[in-house]
Amino acid sequence: MLRNGLGKTLRFLGYTVQYGCIAHCAFEYLGGIVVCSGPSMEPTIQNSDIVFSENLSRHFYCIRKGDIVIVKSPNDPKSNICKRVIGLEGDKVCTSNPSDFLKSHSYVPKGHVWLEGDNLRNSTDSRCYGPVPYGLIRGRICFKIWPLNDFGFLRASPNGHRFLDD
Repeated sequence: MLRNGLGKTLRFLGYTVQYGCIAHCAFEYLGGIVVCSGPSMEPTIQNSDIVFSENLSRHFYCIRKGDIVIVKSPNDPKSNICKRVIGLEGDKVCTSNPSDFLKSHSYVPKGHVWLEGDNLRNSTDSRCYGPVPYGLIRGRICFKIWPLNDFGFLRASPNGHRFLDD
């Protein structure tokens, strides 16, 4: 009786560890569902929108200008932020705010990306904390899940002119 109970318990623990490993790999390498908060990506992503983020792009270095990514915050490593990639390493980017009279430019250093929110007037992004290391990217947002009336692939940036190739 004790042997039977111990066998069932060990079998249950074995399955739990196996499924835990599978779940970890799925969320780490394939992707997951993310609830976005804050106004920085409006109008593309509204507060409380639910999106699907895939993680394979970051592992294969397939992040491109215009992609919306989930990134570990450079200011608070315990939180994630959602921003659009404006520049990749070696790109010349505008580092000033839209309202600035004199525009300043800089080059994105090796191994970094330049991130900005679509709502330029209400976004804390690379214009505040500088280029972000590529290693902080957690995933790339593929499409919006919720609200259902906005289900599908994300629309182009309202600030597309900020990352067009020269």
